[in-house]
Amino acid sequence: MAHILVIDDNLDICQLLDRFLTKKGHNVQTTISGKTGLDYIKKMKYDLIFCDFKLREMDGREILQKVKEVSPNTQVVIITGYADVKIAVEVIKNGAFDYITKPLIPDEILLLIDRCMLAKKESHSYSVNFLRPNDMGNSSNSSTNLPKDNYLRGIGKESRKLYKEVQLVAPTNLSVVIYGESGAGKENIAKIIHEQSSRAGKPFIAIDCGALTKELAGSELWGHEKGAFTGAHSDKAGQFELADGGTIFLDEISNLSYEIQVGLLRLVQERKLRRIGASKDRSIDVRILVASNEDLRKSVQEGKFREDLFFRFNEFSITVPPLRERKDDIAAFSKHFLELANEELNKDLVGFDPDVLDVFLNYDWPGNLREMRNVIRRAILLSNGRTISLSGLPPEVVYFRKFNFKELDEDDPQLETVRNDSYSSLKNAAAGAEAAILRKVLEEVKYNRTKAAQRLGIDRKTLFNKMKQYDL
Repeated sequence: MAHILVIDDNLDICQLLDRFLTKKGHNVQTTISGKTGLDYIKKMKYDLIFCDFKLREMDGREILQKVKEVSPNTQVVIITGYADVKIAVEVIKNGAFDYITKPLIPDEILLLIDRCMLAKKESHSYSVNFLRPNDMGNSSNSSTNLPKDNYLRGIGKESRKLYKEVQLVAPTNLSVVIYGESGAGKENIAKIIHEQSSRAGKPFIAIDCGALTKELAGSELWGHEKGAFTGAHSDKAGQFELADGGTIFLDEISNLSYEIQVGLLRLVQERKLRRIGASKDRSIDVRILVASNEDLRKSVQEGKFREDLFFRFNEFSITVPPLRERKDDIAAFSKHFLELANEELNKDLVGFDPDVLDVFLNYDWPGNLREMRNVIRRAILLSNGRTISLSGLPPEVVYFRKFNFKELDEDDPQLETVRNDSYSSLKNAAAGAEAAILRKVLEEVKYNRTKAAQRLGIDRKTLFNKMKQYDL
């Protein structure tokens, strides 16, 4: 049984839901006033609130905001008379559990309630159980198992919110801007949108716009005819032509030159393209998804990106949260990358040492999912056992929060390379940080190698080799 509040200024809907849901065994309270509804919420706890998007006194956005402030664990479903995906995406981004359109369908309402109660139960019982060796083969462990496909799916709060937006947008033919930091998984989200659309089974082509040179971008995107320019020895279909009927994903879209942006605008407006050197247009049917690690509005303001093209693409936008904001997914993502790396490297590691969990959860993952994949792949290569241990992790990951760099010796020459950006590579920077940390720990324990190794979480042999490496 769920404790449900219905807020709708249509009395008929209130009475209909009251009778129907009460017969189904739920405890229901209704009101036609948004303000009265807020008073109820302050006095009583509800599992679920059905709230009309357009009320006389206020709209569903305001109700949703107040509910999240007063009772953050209460789920909110927005009722709208408009089959408008834009409204749905907006309210879900702001924390709504889901939305439902009028006319209301009884079975759909009951399904929503079941989903809501299940999500509420999972949110109370869920805790991140890191992968132990005996967990890896346990198919009943729903908190860490992922679908056996190539698409990385999280299970935490931020991920569930993200996938709701994807599920809303995917079935449409709208263009989508996908924002997110480098390595956050923007292409992965684009693939999921494609697979959940009517274009699934048709081509999905991903293009890194940052890798396209100004001279070759046109040929790569639109294609060319034989003899169109020096070196064009045969006809070539461009990527848009190859993606016909499917989806094309343009990553780091802001890197495209102004000339290419002009051609792209024409393609979006007319749904036609012309190969370089051709005299006739070709009709094209392709859904365009674009991605950027910076706000395209800023690029428009700076004159780097055409405003008219931005508005064409920005029918909807989705933001992929960075890994540091998806701590609930660390275990699931780690398992996913472990399985992929095992297959890729022909290894059979079965999990992670327990203390690796603390390191992974405390690390900020500036490189996001891409960095995690590389860290786990490297650790598998370095592992001599059946599990990944701390000794296989890079020092910048292991020591991320264990030491405060401000406390290190200001005059340390190795640390200086990290501070003044004089290093030539990330590897050199990590080595400099590692050497500075080793020196500090050794000094604190008066060069007692046993104590230093224990504090650093490594064995004496590894410590000895590192001391020799850094001449400590």
